[in-house]
Amino acid sequence: MRRPAAFCFMTSIVGLRSQAAVAFRDSIPVMMGYLPLGFVFGFLFVQAGASAWMAPLCSIIVYGGASQYMMVPMVAAGASIPAIAFATLVINLRHIFYGVSLLQKVPSKGLARWYIAYTLTDETYSLLSIMPVGTPLARMLLVCFFNHLWWILGGLIGAVAGANVTIGLSGLDFVLTSLFAMLTAEQWRNRKTALSLWAALASYAAARLAVPENALAVSIAFCAAAGLFWGMRRDRQGGKAPLKETEA
Repeated sequence: MRRPAAFCFMTSIVGLRSQAAVAFRDSIPVMMGYLPLGFVFGFLFVQAGASAWMAPLCSIIVYGGASQYMMVPMVAAGASIPAIAFATLVINLRHIFYGVSLLQKVPSKGLARWYIAYTLTDETYSLLSIMPVGTPLARMLLVCFFNHLWWILGGLIGAVAGANVTIGLSGLDFVLTSLFAMLTAEQWRNRKTALSLWAALASYAAARLAVPENALAVSIAFCAAAGLFWGMRRDRQGGKAPLKETEA
């Protein structure tokens, strides 16, 4: 028996509300970091000489924490728009590699695929990567939306504050470190293997001792090489995991 259109519509609304509630809970850890970080960006951006309305607009269009913070001294120094755009492109190139690892979870085409790619930040990637294949698309889209919203809201509040008052920002520089520590813990809880974490720790420790001025870049290169090695080894073994799962 064919169900009435109104019933189907109400069912879809209830399902969407359920997915929105789950996505909102997923985004709360990111919200705890994005609101203060966005606030600091908006505040500093306005203090550097930009108009207050440009901070939330930048958060909507650029939506890249590291690149937006990079823009603050460039705006203060009077850098050209092409120079800022090129620097932003270079910093955000890492998102290409993030996207490749999510190809099995996102639609093969359509606006949903482009929106997920557009809003794929480090923190959003961390949340999407631990979702199993088959996770409802609505949940993934809403996680991306909520994370984007928190960043825009933080930037807007910071811009308003920066245009009207002068306040101290000491202590907020640790927010990003705290956020990544929390996301690392979530990745650990949902891991299939601990090899990636140990590789990152060992790579950074070695790079810090060998080339402290370029430790992050060198450790990222080491991790990328380790990932390629493990991938090639898995392919040679017919797609099976190269090593047994590491217990906590």
